[in-house]
Amino acid sequence: MNVGIVGLGYVGLPLAVAFAQEGDQVVGLDLDPDKVASLNRGVSYIEDVDSEELARLGSLIEATGDAADLARCEALIICVPTPLTGSREPDLSFLEGAARMLAGVLREGQVVILESTTYPGTTRDLLAGALESSGLKAGVDFHLAFSPERIDPGRTDYTVRTTPKLVGGLTPESTEAAKGVYERICDEVIPLSGPEAAELSKLLENIFRSVNIALVNELAQLCDRLGVDVWEVIDAAATKPFGFMRFEPGPGMGGHCLPVDPFYLAFKAREHDFYPEFIELAGKINQSQPLFCVNRVERLLNENGRPVNGTRILILGVSYKAGVGDVRESPAIKIIRLLGELGADLAYHDPHVPELAESGLKNSDLSEALGRADLTVIVTSHPEFDIPDIVSRSPLVLDLRGVTREIDAAHVTRL
Repeated sequence: MNVGIVGLGYVGLPLAVAFAQEGDQVVGLDLDPDKVASLNRGVSYIEDVDSEELARLGSLIEATGDAADLARCEALIICVPTPLTGSREPDLSFLEGAARMLAGVLREGQVVILESTTYPGTTRDLLAGALESSGLKAGVDFHLAFSPERIDPGRTDYTVRTTPKLVGGLTPESTEAAKGVYERICDEVIPLSGPEAAELSKLLENIFRSVNIALVNELAQLCDRLGVDVWEVIDAAATKPFGFMRFEPGPGMGGHCLPVDPFYLAFKAREHDFYPEFIELAGKINQSQPLFCVNRVERLLNENGRPVNGTRILILGVSYKAGVGDVRESPAIKIIRLLGELGADLAYHDPHVPELAESGLKNSDLSEALGRADLTVIVTSHPEFDIPDIVSRSPLVLDLRGVTREIDAAHVTRL
């Protein structure tokens, strides 16, 4: 099978590799010429895809910036970003652009599948109409379906193959066609009644996590006022063998899904005069968590006779999660901005992020940064970090991830 992947990021590239590993010819479209050039040299730019594996697959993956190259593909899978606007509303401009490109090359009999996270009705109402500008009818001349991506960057226990895949087509025939595409690379493919059920299932998966993370983040703020160790409380509750699922507090949520999905669902709900206050509240709590963390920095420094202004603060880890270099919606970015506004002398160390252009900062050498810092703030705890060594070399530590719980040191403060 010839498979076209539109968007070669954290979702599209692992998908391209999965199809190529099954012997399928993959055409990957991306508008970033650096990504295209890198892939055609067999060099990966994300942690989940090994460059040696890319080199082994060779010509089975062809990266291009020309949509015309997709015309020969039997299946076309859209994996473009669906972020939020500055006013926290859905930004579907990348999807709309991809749809316009595909409409220019679409041919009869192809299977088009959207994987990008979005609100219910996008596949049927937006994507189908845009593709039908080609003169072909969705569900008649070409198949159209939605299948939510379930890739968790940096994770190795669940892969493209071992994670169950949901598929909802515009018609039963489209569902079956899309199911046949994914059965090549997934052990289990679950058909749904239509694209709306598939779109909403993805939002539910992530909003479930968002709501529970908001709960423990709010609990952490209360424990701070009560003088109770939130980590001890969570550890204690987690001993219950039923009726409790462990979630941990932190500096806030990041990535391409968790911080975004509550706002996508709320946007769609408002169109139907429904206001999901519970979901929106969770989103607001998680969005405000970086501000709470900055307040903890201010208080900690004040307790040690220091102002934020002029204090040398090392931010340890700036990606949104451990083991990856993705900084999309990372709470570290907001923490850095807020501390900068207060006059802090900032540096960061993250082995996965060479620079933060928006902050004007570049990755610092860890030894030099630790030797210079008055305060080290653990925002993202990468597996490469030797936490006991970092703690021993830091005059003050604020741990926002609970990774110092086994260390008894007076100069360490935890969220």
